[in-house]
Amino acid sequence: MTWIIAILVGALAGWLASIIMKTDAQQGAIANILIGIFGAMLGRWIFGDLLGIGSAAGTSATQGFSLWNILWSIVGAVVLIAILKALRVLR
Repeated sequence: MTWIIAILVGALAGWLASIIMKTDAQQGAIANILIGIFGAMLGRWIFGDLLGIGSAAGTSATQGFSLWNILWSIVGAVVLIAILKALRVLR
């Protein structure tokens, strides 16, 4: 069940981040899911582990579904897309 939630949250976060960063036209569903999942890990690492901000600190994806988790996932996915754009992987 945890994998299904991670895929759904990843898809939502990746899709919203791609709309924010205007890369939705060049990304498919799989790219949105992968960017969302890796963005969630990046967001948790930056905001939870490094900065200790919000409920990202000390939580994991297996502890449930919350608005904070979605927010940090979207922000992390936006940061990941910005990095990919800087490396010219995405346009």
